[in-house]
Amino acid sequence: MSHQPTLADVIPRSWLLLIHQLPPEPAYLRVKVWRQLQSLGAVSLKNSVYVLPSRDETREDFQWLLRTIVAGGGEGTLVEARIVDGFTDHELEALFQAARDADYQAIAEEARTLAAALDKPKRGKDPVPEAQAAVRRLRKRLATTFALDFFSASGRETADGLVSALEARLSAKLPVPESASPSPADAFKRRIWVTRQGVHIDRIACAWLIRRFIDAEAKFKFVVGKTYAPVPGELRFDMFEAEFTHEGDRCSFEVMLERFGLRDAALAAIAELVHDIDLKDAKYEREETTGLAHLVLGLCMSERDDETRIARGGQFFDYFYDYFRRKRS
Repeated sequence: MSHQPTLADVIPRSWLLLIHQLPPEPAYLRVKVWRQLQSLGAVSLKNSVYVLPSRDETREDFQWLLRTIVAGGGEGTLVEARIVDGFTDHELEALFQAARDADYQAIAEEARTLAAALDKPKRGKDPVPEAQAAVRRLRKRLATTFALDFFSASGRETADGLVSALEARLSAKLPVPESASPSPADAFKRRIWVTRQGVHIDRIACAWLIRRFIDAEAKFKFVVGKTYAPVPGELRFDMFEAEFTHEGDRCSFEVMLERFGLRDAALAAIAELVHDIDLKDAKYEREETTGLAHLVLGLCMSERDDETRIARGGQFFDYFYDYFRRKRS
């Protein structure tokens, strides 16, 4: 059977290559960078050369990782390229699919083990509470793997079906958050807020936070790169050397909540969703993360205009905010 041409056969894909070199010390930096590369779903072309498909969100991920490498005393370069010879696009896609299929297979095996434990519970022990927690973790792992499944690996449907079947057998209650009314300072009103073009989860969330709780009339400017110098009246967020950006292991949304003293349980819950989607470290593992991640990914795939992303994404966050304020056990 002849090969059916695809778009990739006609128009070569663009790839992002992170080429880096790490110092011998500190030793933990090498482990930290390796773990972050795994969490981003990057695959290795050769030693110290990792690749991701070129997309807005993957470029942002590599940029933050490059910043970590340089801050740790290493060197790195981020390159966008098309393959001319050697590897083909299809072969590189197959590397990504194989990596994700291994993840899906591990999830499927654990789901089968949990199902077997429910079928044959140990005498005198209720298996449901432990299984509920395990299934929530599996769903989070599945969502994380799906977010990194750039080329639709074949194992996804099997893993999702097994986890969904387990969820159908179990029920869970949600905790009750307490809410409070945030009141940001007037000093940040009537400003122009500047961030990088191609907004994604963290920047969309920050823009929503600004307009809903800081300044309803806030204006946004979207710029190209990290060298942008603000003019009087402008504030930068989620970009290099910004007034509000990542600090340590916290995303920009989390930093804004702290700086503005917004101690609202519903906002704190949203911050946990944004953190896990943006940093991909599965720190909080909230079950709502999957839904928000898919909504934002679909928005960014269908809309290129940043103002439109912020406006429509803001509606998502309105719904999630009301949900966290209203939900009861």
